[in-house]
Amino acid sequence: MEEIKQKKLQIILSAITLIVAVIIDRLTNFPMWINLIIYAVPYAIAGFDVIKEAIEGIKEKEIFSEDLLMTIATMGAMLIGFLPNSKSEFTEAVFVMLFFQVGELFEMIAEGNSKKSISSLMEIRPDYANLVENDNGKTKKVDPKTVKVGEIIQINPGEKVPMDGVIIEGKTNLNTVAITGESVPRSAKENEEIISGCVNLTGSVKVRVTKIFEESTASKIINLVENASEHKSSSDKFITKFAKIYTPIVVIAALVLVIVPSIITKDFTTWISRALTFLVVSCPCALVISVPLSYFGGIGGAAKKGILIKGANYLEALSKTKAIVFDKTGTLTEGVFEVVAIHPNMYDEKKLLHLASHVENYSTHPIAMSLKRAYSKMDNLDDGCKIKDIEEIAGIGVKAQVNDDEIYVGNKKLMNKIGIDVEECKKVGTIVHIATKNKYLGHVVISDRIKDDSRNAIQELKKEKIKTAMLTGDSKKIAENVANELKLDKFYAELMPEEKVIKVEQLEKEMKNNEKVAFVGDGINDAPVIARADIGIAMGAFGSDAAIEAADIVLMEDKISKICEAIKISKKTQRIAYENIYFALAVKLLVLILAAIGLAPMYLAVFADVGVTVLAVLNATRTLKQKKTKSGKEHTKNSLKI
Repeated sequence: MEEIKQKKLQIILSAITLIVAVIIDRLTNFPMWINLIIYAVPYAIAGFDVIKEAIEGIKEKEIFSEDLLMTIATMGAMLIGFLPNSKSEFTEAVFVMLFFQVGELFEMIAEGNSKKSISSLMEIRPDYANLVENDNGKTKKVDPKTVKVGEIIQINPGEKVPMDGVIIEGKTNLNTVAITGESVPRSAKENEEIISGCVNLTGSVKVRVTKIFEESTASKIINLVENASEHKSSSDKFITKFAKIYTPIVVIAALVLVIVPSIITKDFTTWISRALTFLVVSCPCALVISVPLSYFGGIGGAAKKGILIKGANYLEALSKTKAIVFDKTGTLTEGVFEVVAIHPNMYDEKKLLHLASHVENYSTHPIAMSLKRAYSKMDNLDDGCKIKDIEEIAGIGVKAQVNDDEIYVGNKKLMNKIGIDVEECKKVGTIVHIATKNKYLGHVVISDRIKDDSRNAIQELKKEKIKTAMLTGDSKKIAENVANELKLDKFYAELMPEEKVIKVEQLEKEMKNNEKVAFVGDGINDAPVIARADIGIAMGAFGSDAAIEAADIVLMEDKISKICEAIKISKKTQRIAYENIYFALAVKLLVLILAAIGLAPMYLAVFADVGVTVLAVLNATRTLKQKKTKSGKEHTKNSLKI
């Protein structure tokens, strides 16, 4: 803000002194060297920082900068009047530098607006935490960085939630707009998760901290957004390389434009004037400024809607996405499993469920949780059974020693592995088989619900002509049922985590013309395929830390409709970046040709440089403005985690 004020003051002072210089020039008949001194005042006010940057660039061996081009061109214009058969261009020289500073001002304002959009996210950083003291129950304000996992904090109405944790006392409503982009408050009560970055609206709650400050949601969001600019898009990289090659070429071309025609025509003055105009036109600032600003604005606009994109390269890649592959459980479906049927082969239903829930006792997998939940609703068997030697068999189930029996709980692959024949079940759902080493005990049917948001999102993706597929470890029967309901293009069932990676690699090979494949998942077992895909997308609400760390894009709500929004933002950003590139190059090329043949006066050169820059920067700021979509008005009560 202070820099913008200084820049405005610099422009105003330069403009006033230029007007005074013009008046003195018109009303007097001073020698040219005195006029040079008079015009040097507004020139110095407008251009001292540009000249300073040019000198520093030479010292740092970054010679061919826009500051050097502008300095050479304007100083040349100031001095050209001292050549034979030439007229002074003091006014034009000062005006070029002055207008260049106007362009700089527009750039600073636009960049400030972009940063303001991002900095609104930075406001989620908490200033303090109310730590509950164990001895007297009173609270004291402390730095959130000093609070440890397991300690209790109190969050009062109007305060930011400083740490991730679980509510142990009280209930409230939370403003989650800084995290999810959704303005509708979310209710939270005892035993529910609460995340940092939200604002407590109503009741006072006590929270047991589950993550240290550095690993909390607010810290991770801030870190993701602050580091996003480190990952440049290919367009961004192209412009950087282009400027390094382009600038020396135009300087050499300007020298050629002076030397060769001057030797032929013996008219040095005319050609040096044209070369100076040529240099003003050639400045690549419109490209160097506007393209990165476009992507920065796109990332900021997406972040405001609860979509965290870790770099401009991922935003660009998203615009080229032609296939999106989804995990099933927790991504397309609710991930809230319920036991819908118990089919014992031995014992009774209660005993079978008792064994299954005991074997899964220490697992947090949704299927395990549903077994334990169903068993807790029954009259529990108090048989004093002992569970030990629990071993998870990746992707297929769990085994454990229950009293004297070795019990296996898992899918059909696990049963095949231990040589047990299973009974087929006609019910659609996840079939959890239970067996000993040599005896089949029965199975439990667990069902999951498709998210309402999934149906709408898949239809939106089809409108964007994006192919959809699903990868799951579930049975073919369940996968087919979900795929048919959602009208997915493809599905692959009964896959191990490593097989999901292979499937995504196969889909990537089918793509043409640099088309991209994205994978969307939320679990720990999705982390390898999220990391491997062209674009890895993690569901932020219930997503595992591993999946979020591996992802290129994080959705702060469990809504895949956010992917549709992200794709639209990426395409808009890409379109604006290309508009700036084509517009700037076209205008510059035209005016460079006109300058070379003497048909481009200095004011046209100024437009080709500063005018084009201003227009390109203003166009770039459009990426910050994202329309509110239909899905954006929806709200979820899911707790959030990152």
